[in-house]
Amino acid sequence: MSMKYIGLSEINGPLVVLDKVSGVSFDEIAKIRLDDGSERLARVVELAGDKAVLQVFEGTKGLSLKNTQTQFRGRPMELALSTEMLGRVFSGSGKPIDGLGDIFPQKYADINGKPLNPVHRTYPRNYINTGISSIDALVTLIRGQKLPIFSGSGLSHNKLAVQIVRQAKIAKDNGQEFAVVFGAMGVQNDVAEFFRRSFEETGVLQKVVMFLNLSNDPIIERILTPRCALTAAEYLAFEHNMHILVILTDMTSYAEALREFSSSKGEIPGRKGYPGYLYSDLASLYERAGIIEGSQGSVTQIPILTMPNDDITHPVPDLTGYITEGQIVLDRGLDQMGVYPPVSVLPSLSRLMKDGIGEGFTRKDHSAVSNQLFASYAKVQDARALASVIGEEELSAQDKTYIRFGKLFEENFLTQSFSEDRTIDETLDLGWLLLSTLPKSELDRVSKGDIELYYDDKKAALRFDL
Repeated sequence: MSMKYIGLSEINGPLVVLDKVSGVSFDEIAKIRLDDGSERLARVVELAGDKAVLQVFEGTKGLSLKNTQTQFRGRPMELALSTEMLGRVFSGSGKPIDGLGDIFPQKYADINGKPLNPVHRTYPRNYINTGISSIDALVTLIRGQKLPIFSGSGLSHNKLAVQIVRQAKIAKDNGQEFAVVFGAMGVQNDVAEFFRRSFEETGVLQKVVMFLNLSNDPIIERILTPRCALTAAEYLAFEHNMHILVILTDMTSYAEALREFSSSKGEIPGRKGYPGYLYSDLASLYERAGIIEGSQGSVTQIPILTMPNDDITHPVPDLTGYITEGQIVLDRGLDQMGVYPPVSVLPSLSRLMKDGIGEGFTRKDHSAVSNQLFASYAKVQDARALASVIGEEELSAQDKTYIRFGKLFEENFLTQSFSEDRTIDETLDLGWLLLSTLPKSELDRVSKGDIELYYDDKKAALRFDL
């Protein structure tokens, strides 16, 4: 039986300090018993000689310096795991909150995960179809990839997350299953209800594991939420051979909780007050995506983060961009124009898409169409910049053609309804129709064979009423 410690030497915000402790490890879980008999969990976050600093999950309100009893568990925090988690809703610390009772665990696992040997990682190939043209064609999501969404406050990232969860699917490989692990951090009650209701009404909740941390929940739970979500994902992927898509929103709320926690510990702040170890902490989460040699499953991550003041150089998106393999950037200007989803094409990229698309995966012409759409839309921005100086009437015929292409591209390709689920063939065919509004001489990123096969200016004229 482990030793019980009576009393606390100090209480500071969410932290408590115990003196004269022995045999305690960093990250170890402790059970704290209050005067009224209630119990709370805490985690060892700092050790200095015989002094231990613990972070209390449910907060320190009501704790007494004299009569509080603390008992260490001798192990880190673990999550109960089972395939029964599918279709269930949990708190940020992994407790069921859907009224259906506890799950019957098949095993317990440390939420901090196990370090993966890079040698045993398999290079990600093949794609996940989101049914959203701007993502599937231009920034294709590859299985095992980590591809963040950079958004701004008030943009439609929550709506986009729900649409991805509802529509995401893979090609059936040997009958393997696909599921989503959804972790929400610091969200308000109405947003949490929007997520839950949307998944229930569309019937996808049975393939979703939800972890919800509300804005009024303790910050320690916010720090645990992504770790619990990724632990569940790894279990389903690597022990049950499932392809798992993990969506984490909002990573900025997570980073702010980490900053508050660091400040309460008295640590020296780094850039904009965030702890100096923010990069390594984010990396410890993002690097839990991937495919392991010998396993048929995969873990793919879409972290969503809001950029304060739409600043992409803010520490959270800046560091995230260093760790992940690309980004999807949402644009406020497109959103104000009524474009949904407001994906800003030019700053968005997927570094792994080149090896997971094309013949055998999507379609042979995918890469060429994507490159041509990027190049053509870049010329649209140049033409618009010139028009803002000299006026659209003074533009050359070629520039006017690109202005028209840009408008059609935004209205027909980028824009699609919340319930519209496009196949990859529909997306690429639409891309070709838009390219067919340009002269053949301007299509320098696609082969002549593809032009002969797909270019159809007459059909494009009918479709877009030119």
